[in-house]
Amino acid sequence: MPSLSQLNGSLHIHQFYIDKLEANRELLFSSDPELAQLLDNVAAILSEHAVALAEDIAEMEYEDG
Repeated sequence: MPSLSQLNGSLHIHQFYIDKLEANRELLFSSDPELAQLLDNVAAILSEHAVALAEDIAEMEYEDG
């Protein structure tokens, strides 16, 4: 099982890429809607992973506290 710091790092990386995907999706929306939709789908998957990571982090912090 990863450590709390590893999970926090992974969550930070997920959020960084989610933000990047959403920013690029906005830029591409008018010029390439299919690519914008693909970026949106990838961001949604990463967001699901981020939620699971946040839940794991909260559980670990609760157990430690």
